[in-house]
Amino acid sequence: MELKVTVFCLFLCFSFCLADKVDVTINGETARATTDDNFICATLDWWSDNECNFGYCAWIKSGILNMDLKNELMMNAMKAFGNLRIRVGGSLQDQVVYNMGYTKVKDCPSAFTKTNGLFGFSNGCLSQERWDELNDLFNQTGVKVTFGLNALAGRQQSPADKVLWVGDWDPRNSRDLIEYSISKGYKIDSYELGNELSGSGVGARLESDQYAKDMIKLKNLVNELYPDDSTRPKVLGPGGFYDKKWFDNFLEKAGPGVVDAVSHHIYNLGAGGDPELINRVQDPIYLDHVAQTFADVRNTVREFAPWSEAWVSEAGGAYQSGGRDVSHAFADGFWYLDQLGMASTFNHKAYCRQALIGGNYALLNEQSMFPNPDYYGALLWNKLMGNKVLFTKHKGSPYLRAYSHCSKNHPGVSLLLINMSNSTTFDVNVIDDFNLIPDQLATVRKTGPKSQREEYHLTPEDGYIQSDVLLLNGNPLRPTDMFKIPEMVPILVDNTSPITVAPDSFVFVVFKDFKAAACS
Repeated sequence: MELKVTVFCLFLCFSFCLADKVDVTINGETARATTDDNFICATLDWWSDNECNFGYCAWIKSGILNMDLKNELMMNAMKAFGNLRIRVGGSLQDQVVYNMGYTKVKDCPSAFTKTNGLFGFSNGCLSQERWDELNDLFNQTGVKVTFGLNALAGRQQSPADKVLWVGDWDPRNSRDLIEYSISKGYKIDSYELGNELSGSGVGARLESDQYAKDMIKLKNLVNELYPDDSTRPKVLGPGGFYDKKWFDNFLEKAGPGVVDAVSHHIYNLGAGGDPELINRVQDPIYLDHVAQTFADVRNTVREFAPWSEAWVSEAGGAYQSGGRDVSHAFADGFWYLDQLGMASTFNHKAYCRQALIGGNYALLNEQSMFPNPDYYGALLWNKLMGNKVLFTKHKGSPYLRAYSHCSKNHPGVSLLLINMSNSTTFDVNVIDDFNLIPDQLATVRKTGPKSQREEYHLTPEDGYIQSDVLLLNGNPLRPTDMFKIPEMVPILVDNTSPITVAPDSFVFVVFKDFKAAACS
């Protein structure tokens, strides 16, 4: 191990000689935004084995109704976060019947079948037994649960528009699920109504006036069944793609205090089968386009629902199960880590990655359950980046991204650097900006002769960005023989030296001596 770290450090020193020099400025006086303590989130989806895209079926034994809930490696991967949020939902959630309470029936199929229904599937059924098993998993792993409710219950397709669904939402089956959950002591952190029904919808849509009425109905139901507001779950919506006119009208018609979080989805990389996907994940100009969506959602919340929060409740990068050779690989981290940084700067409180397992974009391999590279990126973010977001900027290449937060659980500041260039090394000096005149700016590396920082360098095995093996400071990250997630140990670096960010790499840096007023 010591030899590998030494070789890695020599590589960094060599790279430094050829590096572009960049000053990254951090203003620690005030926070520009905040995230929730459970910012990192992953989804569990309803897709069945026969959901296939581009000639490949990536959901075998990965859906909510048939996944192995006792898999030890999966459970340890969830536990490793300590506070992971799990969002239960997805395209088929508006076709799920909850077989419990007054609406319990004898026939409860354990799988969706191919029909001419929504998305080409029949209705599915969540049995009481399966719900018990899921909550046993949630309790054992200590996750916080966001549950997506069926928002099409009681409605019919419009005769004039087969995508539009009309009529009032029937909450009776959702009431049965909630009442049963309360009777069993299951802790649900939040309920989200519907999946991708906003705007023009995906497969189905609702008018914003109607959805506002339904959300009021859900809010009243939750208030009734959870009289103690200290333990009452939040109510989220609409869980779809942002459409300004639709979102604004929905929030205006729903009125004050109804929606606790405004949730939206992000799939900004295009189709998973697009051969250009590998180029888009590493193109900073292309990735910048989605910043407008984050800004628009933040502004809509400020104007029409200032009591609420903004959430990304589903984001997989590339839709239709992601890219088979990209979304599970190291390369996807250029998109994913940048999304975490970008969403947090625009005051989004949670970011739910599609998916924990299933599809090509899963954090865990759907067959072996071995963590994919983005899993470790998410785990390091969760470990190091606190909930206060700091102003961070530089005037260097757009291929270098920089995001900083107050450190998590200890004093100081944590910085994420993303190098999207495949040829340029960046030599980064971090400058503490006290909003003073330029010659009064203090470089962090001058905090003391013996001051050290922690560095976590993430690179792909053999320099191949489509590898699914991630190196931490030159060493591969793999689960132990006991199915445990490996400990991620930093290298300690003297603060008098710059941070060397190699091509095609991500670097987390922790400055324990950074004195930031916002973090005190």
